Amino acid sequence: MDDIKVNLLRPFGPSILVAKIPDNIILQLNDYVDSILENEIKTKQLDFGNKLAGDVTQEFLLENDIAQKSGWLNFLATCVSHWIEKDVKKKINKFDVKHTWIVRQFENEYNPTHWHGGHISGAGFLKVPDNLGDHVQKKDINYQGGNLQLIHGSRMFLSPSTLSIKPRVGDFYFFPNYLMHLVFPFNGTKEERRSISFNATIDDNIYNVYS
Repeated sequence: MDDIKVNLLRPFGPSILVAKIPDNIILQLNDYVDSILENEIKTKQLDFGNKLAGDVTQEFLLENDIAQKSGWLNFLATCVSHWIEKDVKKKINKFDVKHTWIVRQFENEYNPTHWHGGHISGAGFLKVPDNLGDHVQKKDINYQGGNLQLIHGSRMFLSPSTLSIKPRVGDFYFFPNYLMHLVFPFNGTKEERRSISFNATIDDNIYNVYS
């Protein structure tokens, strides 16, 4: 973990692990995505949009070969192992990535409130527009265009129910699969907001706290 920066957050019920994707992995993944976009057949083969909630330009699976060679799978496994050991003081023996995929979002597109399968999920950023826009009317309210928002429970005194995250290239957020989340639309740019997500399972006896 010496070369991976992590930070454990617990803004409400479940903990969230924040990590920085190494620059070399970001470069390899972006190069891979750009190459896929030039291959119409491959793009159709990997399409994952019909399995996901987003109303966005494109969502497609990351092939296992590049996920392994780039170090992406190792990054996920290392971070999750560190997270679980830090939080519940247990070592996982199983880490099985079910799916990992790319989301290409453009102006006025969004991802509605949803949750994932598996045990562990996460989302992070490979490309972010320089400017995500501004409010149409309410200039005095904090603009959230393009933000990832995590949701848990209901708002009460000293207990926020949301965590709004401004996308920054390389930032990756790990959270339990059941944690609801959404992505706000943005405006004022033709640039791409490119994110990456995954679903994975770990040891059942660690995930199932009622066992």
